[in-house]
Amino acid sequence: MQLSRKFIFSGLAVLLLAGILAVALFTHGSAYQAVVASGTLSGGQTSSVGEIPPPRLEPCLSCHITGEAESIWTPLARWLVFGTFGLAFVYGVYRSASVWSQRKPFTPLTTRAAKWVDERYQISEPLSKMLKKPVPKYATMWWYCLGGITAFLFVVQGLTGIMLAFYYKPSADLAYASIQFIENEVRFGAAIRMIHHWAANGMIVLCIAHMLRVFIMGAYKPPRELNWISGVLLLVLTLAFGFTGYLLPWDQRAFWATTVGTEIGGSVPAIGNLILIFLRVGWDVTDATLSRFYAMHIIVIPLATVAFMLVHFMMVRQLGVKKPL
Repeated sequence: MQLSRKFIFSGLAVLLLAGILAVALFTHGSAYQAVVASGTLSGGQTSSVGEIPPPRLEPCLSCHITGEAESIWTPLARWLVFGTFGLAFVYGVYRSASVWSQRKPFTPLTTRAAKWVDERYQISEPLSKMLKKPVPKYATMWWYCLGGITAFLFVVQGLTGIMLAFYYKPSADLAYASIQFIENEVRFGAAIRMIHHWAANGMIVLCIAHMLRVFIMGAYKPPRELNWISGVLLLVLTLAFGFTGYLLPWDQRAFWATTVGTEIGGSVPAIGNLILIFLRVGWDVTDATLSRFYAMHIIVIPLATVAFMLVHFMMVRQLGVKKPL
């Protein structure tokens, strides 16, 4: 009975699709006959009866090559809408054909891919032990989520930073102009930059709040000493994120704030001059300083942060969350 219903529904779908196609062909033929009869073409051109009208420019081609399209979002929206419906239709046909031919329930493609990988690398068992560990009820309180929110903001920083890196130019001559271009010309550029800015501030505040919660509850005591040490290093890296990113706009505030900050590092006894020269790539804040800060901001510090976050999460997972006082 169920199989016959599927055949009925499939037949109705095919009839509906054929009807839509027939109506579209009839409408197109009527419109073409009207154009040929009137001799008027799009754009105000005229033609003799029976002459084939010139083809219209494809918006994708005209907007990228000739610049004649007014809205560059029209082709994208068209591809998204019709492409989504087309993929859904193809997937539905494939799923129905699979069920009819194999005479058994359909197995999702993601499940098949996961099974294929697990048969070769046997990763389901360790992943299940890691991901299915029960969370105690007291750990669902909001103050236990400060570290997770900090990690989420780090992901936000990474995504928005990648978007900004597409347009930013780490050069003393072009850095400020590229920031102005992002703010004024790039669609949603100002919003992405503000998200990056405020998420950076929120990441620092929440990281400090998380460490205060850990300190107040005594979660730094044995056997969680290494958790505390890795957390302190993550706080230092978070502050380094803010310090290296502050110079990138290359305006007056960024220039003089970096000058003062590097001079504070240069006041460290015995090794102050080495720190100053390492940060500035010389004695003054120059174009080389901007390049070094940019490299540290997008490569060195993110890689170190990801490494320490993995170690931190693994230790927290192994030792669990400390009970409240």
